[in-house]
Amino acid sequence: MDIARPEQKKRRRTRQVIYGAIGLLVAVIITAALARLKPAAPTVDRSTIWTDTVKRGPMLREVRGLGTLVPETVWVIPAVTEGRVQKRYLLPGTPVKAGTVILDLTDPQLQQEELDAQYQLKGAEAAYEQTKAQLQNQLMDKRTSAAAISSEYRTAEMQKDSNERLGQLGLKAAIDVKTSEVQAEELAKQNDLAQEEVETFANSITAQLAVQQANIDQKRALYELKKSQVEQLQVRAGVDGILQELDVDVGQQVAQGTPLAKVSQPAELKAALQIAETQAKDIQIGQKASVDTHNGIIPGHVMRIDPSVANGTRTVDVKLDGPLPPGAVPDLSVEGTVEIERLAEVMYVGRPVHGDANSTVGLFKLIDDGSKAVRVPVEIGSESVNTIEVRKGLQVGDSVILSDMSAWDNYDRVEIH
Repeated sequence: MDIARPEQKKRRRTRQVIYGAIGLLVAVIITAALARLKPAAPTVDRSTIWTDTVKRGPMLREVRGLGTLVPETVWVIPAVTEGRVQKRYLLPGTPVKAGTVILDLTDPQLQQEELDAQYQLKGAEAAYEQTKAQLQNQLMDKRTSAAAISSEYRTAEMQKDSNERLGQLGLKAAIDVKTSEVQAEELAKQNDLAQEEVETFANSITAQLAVQQANIDQKRALYELKKSQVEQLQVRAGVDGILQELDVDVGQQVAQGTPLAKVSQPAELKAALQIAETQAKDIQIGQKASVDTHNGIIPGHVMRIDPSVANGTRTVDVKLDGPLPPGAVPDLSVEGTVEIERLAEVMYVGRPVHGDANSTVGLFKLIDDGSKAVRVPVEIGSESVNTIEVRKGLQVGDSVILSDMSAWDNYDRVEIH
């Protein structure tokens, strides 16, 4: 017969509770220990990265941009009058002289206007000659009349003198003497008036012909204008250079002022560089620059900075101070570098893939003879094309990874193999 022992059952339950609590505590401890373990450092292939060593000394600060060679001066040839393109003689890229004919325009209405202006000029010139002849004839008539009156006046003077002498001798009646004196006085007045009339009419001829001459000048100016416009239907280059653009086709109707072509001088080129707006803010007129044409590097200096921003860049024009290499033509792709300043004594390193000026960036610094790398915060100062200024976070002689390490952003430590 079994005897119930409650105390044993109670002790057994107590042991089970104690064992369970111990097991739970061990599990918690193991879990906490595992949680504190760092994940295994990933491995990075040494051949896929590039590094640089921190140095101290002078650092040349530069900015770089891509661009093209463009003419310093471009002559735009507009249509002087409206017309239709009749013929094209050249293609872009052809050398031209100032008198080289590029294309022909035709405008029948303008040609008719030139012919009308020519006939009007000839008519005005004929009218001038006719008026001049008429005035000369009138002047001759007045001179003839004046000469006749002058002759009568001299005759009357002689008759008066004769009658006066005869009257003094008592051989002529007093009435006859007085009559001759009156006749002489009247003819003297008529002679003076006739001479004055001749002089006045002669002076008026110049004024009357001046009116006709003004009409001729007006007709000639109109004719010369129309003639010049007809001549300019034959479009010429105007300057020596290269035909850069020809913007019209045969048969196209163009309005007055329409750009027809562009001529540039290949010996006078500049580099138009596209510089990021964040870097262009430090560029000043006159700063030294160099332009790589991929067939030689040309020294130059900044001559203009476009005040506007387009697509995140500003256009910087560089005047070329050296001779152009062979093959340098407008629109040639080039790469330009502008010297901003030279920092005298700074700590610097090669420019990493990621990192802007005056910011803090995480870089992997090599340790253990380059077998490992740890992420360190680095404060960056000024930046250049290939280098950056290090203000904090690194020391001279430290080696850092400059290549893209974004694939290991979740790690602060990597193995290098």
